[in-house]
Amino acid sequence: MAERDPHRIEAQIQAQIASAREQIEAANERANARAGRNLPVAIGLGVVLGVLLLASLLLFKWLYVILCSVLVAFTLYELASALRFAGRDVPRVPLVVLGVALQVATWQWGAAGLWYGTLIAIGAVALYRLVEAAVAPATRTGARAVAIDMAAGAFCIAYCGVLGAFSVLLTAQPGGEWWTLGFLVLAVVNDTGALAAGVLFGRTKLAPRISPGKTWEGFGGAAILVVASGVAYGILVLGVPWWYGAIIGVLILATATVGDLAESLIKRDLGIKDIGTFLPGHGGFLDRLDSSLPSAVVMYALYEIARLAAL
Repeated sequence: MAERDPHRIEAQIQAQIASAREQIEAANERANARAGRNLPVAIGLGVVLGVLLLASLLLFKWLYVILCSVLVAFTLYELASALRFAGRDVPRVPLVVLGVALQVATWQWGAAGLWYGTLIAIGAVALYRLVEAAVAPATRTGARAVAIDMAAGAFCIAYCGVLGAFSVLLTAQPGGEWWTLGFLVLAVVNDTGALAAGVLFGRTKLAPRISPGKTWEGFGGAAILVVASGVAYGILVLGVPWWYGAIIGVLILATATVGDLAESLIKRDLGIKDIGTFLPGHGGFLDRLDSSLPSAVVMYALYEIARLAAL
């Protein structure tokens, strides 16, 4: 038997390793292209954010208020910056300060703090724009434009500040941290299920004019996972009947999907790909929280119904 050349064997092994690496990189590139993001980075950063949320909810609930305030501050800054890029004169720093104050007011005074804080925040943003127009001639763009700017500021407060405050209001309730964790988990399951099913089986566009990357197959995969997870979480963690867990799953599926599409519509109207660039592989904070924000309102309503009905 001829003696094997060790150098030749080593070269063959290295060639096989290089070929395998190229195949893996090509598969990653195809997955990233279909997902619209760098998946390894996105997943890693998602895990880090998930650990922070778990720690804030399950260790000391007041830590969640701090974390939520930070997230709201970033989302308000991102959204205000995107609107300014589109030509709207909305103040970033006042919006951030008012949004954070709204989270604290909701934690301190509950629903009253949320509603009165919302009115004060919207009024303050509108007043800021009026004063700015009065003292700075360069910002006097006409009554209609100023009114649109005021409406844009109110939208920022409502979209980021108020929806975020509902999660604070829910967390402040007895046992509310488990319901907050529930809608956050289900929102992540929705995004993950839609992404996985879309990458593997996606063919039929869900809303091509709004978000070309979303498919009906992805929605179907998300629906199966979210409803099943809602039933399991409802029974094992929240202690509600299976059918109520199914309702939770269906409603969070709806709000998460609508929230995702709504944020995509905003980006489309503004002519941008991502609201922000703070999170590598994710875009901005609002790009990651778009499905969670509206889900907070629905989960709070579901909590109150379960409490009143003693489910």
